[in-house]
Amino acid sequence: MSVKTLLIVAHAPSENTQKLAQAAYKGANHPDIDIKVVLKSPQDTQPEDVLAADALLLGTTENLAYMAGLTKDFFDRCYYPVLEKKQGMPFALYIRAGHDGTGTKRAMQTIITGLRWNYVQEPLILQGEWQEGFAEQVEELAMTLAAGLEAGIY
Repeated sequence: MSVKTLLIVAHAPSENTQKLAQAAYKGANHPDIDIKVVLKSPQDTQPEDVLAADALLLGTTENLAYMAGLTKDFFDRCYYPVLEKKQGMPFALYIRAGHDGTGTKRAMQTIITGLRWNYVQEPLILQGEWQEGFAEQVEELAMTLAAGLEAGIY
């Protein structure tokens, strides 16, 4: 049986969002879970990376009640090259939202519905002022996605 790959695409423009990306990577790389984990920024992620993945975890900031521009750029470049080939891919999302994250969540749901990817759980919205617990929540999200991927649940 081949080892499955989890691609983490994390927009991390600040020290705190870098903590979230590292927490996702740590959670997905839990010692009891045997999968390959790839962590990339949106600008460094190519369609080939998505095509090689068995599941995707996306982290973005909320910018002007929308996803980060670099996250949108990722989808602009990768949407059509992966559209027909990755339908049904397990997907999870965390949003670092200074406000309420609803605009970002809505925009993401439109894109993910178009790609026909499957949310493994409701998007995680890390809302308001920075809290250290945000990193733990992202780590748990990544660990859950990775464990489900390894177990063949998704």
